[in-house]
Amino acid sequence: MHFALFPSNEVYLNKEINKSKTQSTPQPIGGQALMEGVMMRGKNSMAMCVRDPNGKLQVQTKRIKSGKSIWHRIFVIRGILKFGQSLYAGTVTLAESAKVSFPEDDKKSSKATTGIMIFVAMLLGLVLAVGLFFLLPSFLTDLVIRFGGVTNQLVLSLIEGGIRMSIFLTYLLIVTVFKDIRRTFMYHGAEHKAINCLEKDLPLTLENVQACSTRHNRCGTTFLFFVMVVSILVFSLATWLISLISGVGDWINNWAFRAVIRLALLPFVAGLSYELLRLIAKTPDNWFFFIFKAPGLALQRLTTRKPDDGMCDVAICALEAVLAMEADPDRVELLFGEAFVRDERSKLSTDLQSAGITEAKEVDWIMRIVLGKGERDAVKLTKAQKDRLDQIVARRITREPLDLIVGYSYFYGHKVVVNKDVLLPRMETERVAEAVVKQCGVHGAGCSVLDLCTGSGCIALTVAKATDAKVTAVDISEEALQIARTNLADIDVEVIQSDLFGNLEGRKFDIIVTNPPYIASNVIDTLEPEVKDHSPKISLDGGTDGLDFYRQILTEAKNHLTPNGTIIMEIGYDQGSEIKELAEKTGYNNCEITKDYDGNDRVAIIK
Repeated sequence: MHFALFPSNEVYLNKEINKSKTQSTPQPIGGQALMEGVMMRGKNSMAMCVRDPNGKLQVQTKRIKSGKSIWHRIFVIRGILKFGQSLYAGTVTLAESAKVSFPEDDKKSSKATTGIMIFVAMLLGLVLAVGLFFLLPSFLTDLVIRFGGVTNQLVLSLIEGGIRMSIFLTYLLIVTVFKDIRRTFMYHGAEHKAINCLEKDLPLTLENVQACSTRHNRCGTTFLFFVMVVSILVFSLATWLISLISGVGDWINNWAFRAVIRLALLPFVAGLSYELLRLIAKTPDNWFFFIFKAPGLALQRLTTRKPDDGMCDVAICALEAVLAMEADPDRVELLFGEAFVRDERSKLSTDLQSAGITEAKEVDWIMRIVLGKGERDAVKLTKAQKDRLDQIVARRITREPLDLIVGYSYFYGHKVVVNKDVLLPRMETERVAEAVVKQCGVHGAGCSVLDLCTGSGCIALTVAKATDAKVTAVDISEEALQIARTNLADIDVEVIQSDLFGNLEGRKFDIIVTNPPYIASNVIDTLEPEVKDHSPKISLDGGTDGLDFYRQILTEAKNHLTPNGTIIMEIGYDQGSEIKELAEKTGYNNCEITKDYDGNDRVAIIK
């Protein structure tokens, strides 16, 4: 149970939120500790920040209807209404925070069940509070009347008040034994620290917040103390007045009658205590008024604990969220798990740069993957989208390629399934596919194309879709061929497992295209983590100088080319001259080197 039945503080801000045209008067900010979180509430909005089991901060914001009836301006009555509203809001926010901090428990409950549980919890809380702090003291006082012989109504009222206060203090001491309650009290302390920091007009940094006090004049604990004190005065006066009524006065010594009177007066006590809290909170901080504030502040030593840094982070998060809502009336609400696209985009950019990922467009790619077609107009991420973004980022910052994370690449406008068993398609390789398509036009309709070292099958896919060529895709890796078959499932392409030309004896092709391994063995460890750690080594290692596969392919290709056949190979950016020389040595007298989009040598066309 959390004792801040009212927002624990009301901070009247004359800062940023009052610069808005729609904010013409200071706005009160109150707070409450939650299950592993903090709620902050302003005049027009509220915000909850809760730490989930994974350690992440989840934020929920809501708009509050600011319109109030005339009853909210009547002395004492407004306090009664405030009490009921705060009790309901406190119970609901506690239940909402529990869904985040204990998600497994929430999965077992439907919305209807949750609503019933909130109602039952609020009802039981009221019954416990009334029974423990009002009916029980009245009953014990009745025992004093019966067995102690005390009949003076003023003395009995003081005894009852003393019993009530003793029960209250004992209750606070007992509940602090429980770990969960202690943690809630620590969050209560964090809430106070954050609002105290704001009142001092200090930046909401962790250092500044931790330096502030865990106690505050407007804490709900102080309100409860006032309830205890005011109840002594109100019940004493009521008892005395009733005792003067002819024919009724004798009933005042009846325990049940006194209990009914106390229950009837309880709303008035709460309303009057609220007014007293408001009055005391507005008084100057001097020694005279401190006399009235001291008991409540002393009680806060029981209901607040020094928070750790993580708890203060939660309180700062909630406070900043509600201030943003108060400052911008057009700011949309968030449910737990949701997030603003703008904020997540900025955070994503920072996370990627911290991980050494400097490709500026990658932020756009990831957000487009997460948001889909609505990416341009989206203001916030749904919980499912936010979860997916977090999963992608968690893997991407380990330098796992984005294509592997999402399971597909785009090559020449085609969506290509990929996994760890294939070399990821690259934009540079599109120039190879372009060259093949162009050569198909040279060789004529129905020409035959062999895609050697096909990997994911991206080149075979592009050629088959762009031409009427008869395409055969070959790779030594059965795992890679499983991906290739998936990508070529609806296309008439022959797929064969073969170590280069090993299983192609006697077959000839008009065009042989290949993107073989061409990285020198001693260079592989210097490559980007995305390549060296997440590509099959068999698709990278081209031997000591990176040319082993070119030598074998150029030597054996003569037996598998038709007259006037063409070999098209992807090459390394610095291998152009070496490939030309190698082609001449193996009997090819026509080798053209073309460049990629960045102006580097990339494609060798050999006839």
